[in-house]
Amino acid sequence: MAQEKQSKWLEQWKAFRDEELFLFEEWISPNKLEDFRGKTVLEAGCGGGQHTSFVAPYCKRIVAVDLNAVEVAAERNSDLTNVQFLEADIAVMDLQENFDVVFSIGVVHHTDSPDSTVANLVRHLKQNGRLILWVYSKEGNWIAEFLIERLRRIALRNASTRALLLISKILTSVLYLPIYSLYLFPLQMLPYYEYFSNFRRLSFERNVLNVFDKLNAPQVEFISESRVRGWFPPEKFRNVHISSYKGVSWRASGIYTHTDDLSK
Repeated sequence: MAQEKQSKWLEQWKAFRDEELFLFEEWISPNKLEDFRGKTVLEAGCGGGQHTSFVAPYCKRIVAVDLNAVEVAAERNSDLTNVQFLEADIAVMDLQENFDVVFSIGVVHHTDSPDSTVANLVRHLKQNGRLILWVYSKEGNWIAEFLIERLRRIALRNASTRALLLISKILTSVLYLPIYSLYLFPLQMLPYYEYFSNFRRLSFERNVLNVFDKLNAPQVEFISESRVRGWFPPEKFRNVHISSYKGVSWRASGIYTHTDDLSK
């Protein structure tokens, strides 16, 4: 079944931009932007189109799909001539085309069924095509999964975008105190020790987006390492890379050795 549209995502990408190229490069690692050069690319969940703008200069053509905010992405990237924006559900879409590269950054864990979503993305790969994913990890995320998510469901589910934005700015400001004091010491046992190192690399506005995203997301499922590995079975993928990023997410990629040719 198709997922329902969620207006919260549209409001989020109207309010924020994410222009941190270094984050995208680290999320897709060990893949590089050069790996997109001359390729046909499917971006599954383009949000506000920030990652589209990073990849488009390298690839031959990119199809950027989003269920909720594709109009924002299209408007912000109206100068790009090799991009096609489509409104569709990445879990069930059938684009009748296979791609050299399929990538989805920070989206699969927000779908109704991450496993089904990934299976559908795989169906859109050419033989020897590259799948690149970045998802929240179950490992290292107990505070987000059991505390923040409960707070969001109980107290913030119906909060307005304006209210969430104010709360996010306040929480971000409060976080700066421990991040620039206690977290400067080599105390790896502290929760989110690696993750908070990024706060010191990002602007206040970008950190507000990090917090807002956690409070605004209509749903999220934290993904275990074993589950991610199940998305890249050795009988179907080679050159598989799965690694933790900052202790709170998984970056995963591999080369598909089979194909369900949707273009036939």
